This record gives sequence, structure tokens and C-alpha cells, in this order.
Amino acid sequence: MAVDKGLNMISMAMKAGRLVSGEFACEQAIKDGVGELCIVATDASDNTKKSFSNSCEFYDVKYVEYGTKESLGHAIGKEYRASIVVCDENLSLSILDKILK
Repeated sequence: MAVDKGLNMISMAMKAGRLVSGEFACEQAIKDGVGELCIVATDASDNTKKSFSNSCEFYDVKYVEYGTKESLGHAIGKEYRASIVVCDENLSLSILDKILK
């Protein structure tokens, strides 16, 4: 099985304490201006994707759809997660670099 470097970086962000997960916490991080990158699972509901996409566009936060709810949850050591927000600029750029390759 191939190593997913994007999920590895997400895991590192969680260990560093620079990541929030769960719908309410993610919305709050985006609105408070601490969120740098919002990652929504590809298998999340259309309403969830639209809500976060619109919120990220309004608050000028990078938005990407990546992984599944199960893979995102597993990467951060929790149950299923439809959305996570990285709250560190350098980590967010590194994660984007790994995801978009």
C-alpha cells in the first residue's frame, strides 16, 4: 500500500496541535481568522461542501476536498471526520503541496 504523504502531514499538524476537527470547531476557526486551510472529505454531503466552500471564500481561507471521512479521521486519530481546518500557515502550505502533487 502506498504511503499518502498528504494524510501524513495532516497527522503531523494534529500532533503539533495546529488542527481542529468537527463541523462547529472548523466553522469557528474559519470565522475567527485562525484557519489557514480547510479540508473537506470527498464523500461529505453536498451541503457540507457548499457551506465550507462559501465560508472559506468569504473569509479568504484556502479550501480543498481530499480523502474520505474515514481516512481523515484515521489520520488525526479520531472517528470519521468530514472537515478539518489547519491553523498554521507553513503546515497548510506543506499539506497543499503534498495533496496537489
